[in-house]
Formats: sequence, structure tokens, C-alpha cells
Amino acid sequence: MQRTAQANLYALGAIALWASLATLGVALSHVPAFALTGLALIVGSLPTWRRWRQWRVSGAALALGVYGLFGFHFLLFIALRSAPPVQANLVNYLWPLFIVVLAPLLLPGLRLRPVHVLAAGLGFVGAALAILGGRSLNAAWAWGYLPALGSALVWATFSLGSRRMAQAGRGFPTAALGLFGLVSGGLALGCHALLEPAVHLTLRDGALIVLMGLGPLGGAFLLWDRALKLGDPRTIGVLSYITPLASTLLLILVTGRAFTLWIGLAALLIVGAALLAM
Repeated sequence: MQRTAQANLYALGAIALWASLATLGVALSHVPAFALTGLALIVGSLPTWRRWRQWRVSGAALALGVYGLFGFHFLLFIALRSAPPVQANLVNYLWPLFIVVLAPLLLPGLRLRPVHVLAAGLGFVGAALAILGGRSLNAAWAWGYLPALGSALVWATFSLGSRRMAQAGRGFPTAALGLFGLVSGGLALGCHALLEPAVHLTLRDGALIVLMGLGPLGGAFLLWDRALKLGDPRTIGVLSYITPLASTLLLILVTGRAFTLWIGLAALLIVGAALLAM
């Protein structure tokens, strides 16, 4: 029980950091997406540099890490540029549902119970309400929904894959995420050089990028890895639905927007789903 509670606290810590990503992203919306991702991921790797000896991981672990960190952000930013961003973000938030549903398929010793399916469904409805605010989805098709779906699958399979490797005795230390972030950041900056105009940063931009790197694109990954290695990925997957709600509430607080009935309903659904899963 103590191990499970510790894992859930790690997961909630990661969720709290990820909740700040949208607010920081709004403040840095003028910075090209790949440049922002690359710089933030490299900054996020800095706390692990003193443990560089733990970066000696297998090729499979490095491939999984780059697949997760770079692949997720690459597909997500492609989606946000190619589809209505609210809808694309909603599709991307299928990743907690994928974690809950795929866990029994990818991890030995787990089975999917009806309570997990119900909790995941409630959580997704709550996430949708938090993001859409009661507005209907745009019925027009945009091909950008496909990379949004791909980004959700990448993060779910990366998260479960790291747990699977640990169970098989081929896992990587948490500090190795610094290596994954460093390599992924380099790839993102390469995409920036090829696809985006040159960027000129102010001192304020630099400070916010450092904050983003040490928080949602750095420290959150370390907490998330510890949570998945200690806890039940089905419960952690449902807890992840708190992220869009917390992100929306923080944006409301920072921008001064009104708290709506839809946000309150989303809160009830998400908290209820998390309690049901646990």
C-alpha cells in the first residue's frame, strides 16, 4: 500500500508540472514550436548530467526513450499545426485511456477490469469538457487528427514499454531520461533548423524556457518514470486525466477568464474517475 501511495504521489507531481505547460506555451507562443521543444528538453536534461554514468543504457532503451520524448512532441506539434488546436489537443488526450486499455496487453500479470474501462471513459469525457468548454467539435475533417492520435499512442506505449523493460530486468535508471531528453532536444533543434525560421530570444523568453525545461519538459518525466515503475499503470493512466483539468484551471487563473459550469462538471467527472480507479 505504501508503494502504491508513493507511486500515485509521483504521478500527481508529474501531472502538476504538466499542468503548467499550456500556460507557459501561451507565454512563449511566439517561439517556433520545434525550437521551444528542443531548448526545453535540453534544459530539462541538465539535472541528470551529474549522473551521466547512469546514461550507459542499451540501444533498445535509448531507442524507446527517443521514440517517447521526441516522437510524442514531434507528432503533437504537427497535429497542432494541421488541425484545429482544441480538437487536436482533445485527440492527444486519449493517451491516458490508451495506458489503461493497453496495460493488460503489454504488461504481464495485469488484466483489464470493467471498473478501469468505466473510469477511463468518465475521465475522457471530463477531459473533453475541460478542453472544449461545452463547445461542439468541428465536424470538418483535418488530416492533423492522425498525428494527434499517433502522439497519444506514442506516449502510452512509451510509458508502458519502460515499465515492461523494468519488469524484464532490462530497465533503465530514471537518470537516463536526461540522455533521452538531450538526444530528443537535439533532434528537435535539427527540425527547427530545417523547418522553421531563425529565432531571437529575449531574457524573459530564456527564463520561461528554463522554467519549462526544469518543469513540464524535464522534472515531470523523472517523476512519471518513478510512478510507472512503482505503481499500477491502470490507476496512473486514469489519474492523468487530471492534467487537462488542472491545465485549464491554471489558464483561467492566469488569464482572468470566468469559471464555467462546464469546468465544474469536468472536475466532478475527472475526480470521480480517479477515485473509482483507485
